[in-house]
Amino acid sequence: MTLESRHQPTGDRAMTTIETERLLLRQWRDEDYEPFYQLNSDPRVMEHFPALQTREQSDGGAQRLRSFIDECGWGLWATEVKGGAPFIGFIGLNRPRFEAHFTPCVEIGWRLAYEHWSRGYATEGARAALRFAFESLSLDEIISMTVVANRRSRNVMEKLGMVRDPEGDFDHPLIPAGHRTQRHVLYRISRAEWEYRHRDPTTPSS
Repeated sequence: MTLESRHQPTGDRAMTTIETERLLLRQWRDEDYEPFYQLNSDPRVMEHFPALQTREQSDGGAQRLRSFIDECGWGLWATEVKGGAPFIGFIGLNRPRFEAHFTPCVEIGWRLAYEHWSRGYATEGARAALRFAFESLSLDEIISMTVVANRRSRNVMEKLGMVRDPEGDFDHPLIPAGHRTQRHVLYRISRAEWEYRHRDPTTPSS
């Protein structure tokens, strides 16, 4: 996998664009809003969310993600397939907007249009985002969370080397009490764990 970070001026910060072998993780554009609404209103994509999104909700979410990248230089990037689909969803990093026993923190996440599932895009993009988190941002830990029943997303987390923290499972405070999607599992990976997984096998240990 190749990884490039290109910096473009955006306010007082540099906006990072990440390129992998097949994907481009970039800032959002106006033309992304329509396909983003289409995936947010697809019952297959939103199976593990409380409800489908209206156009207003979807556009508002896209604008928040766009503004976060403007502010921080990184975030949940709009994702495209190079030489192919101009927008397939988002992959990247985020700061949860709620309080829990594991916040404040930075999480890694993804949401892709159904027609782009089962092609390894989420794993490919998330691996690059994880590398950026540890190598460029020098974060000590990244977490990820999802509904207990979301085996597909949990598989991606495990491919990234993340490990479930059973004591960290929680009821998501932004989801109505008793809703089938309220209970979430928590996965973690530390920078030390990530570095160990990606160490040069030819380098002698100290």
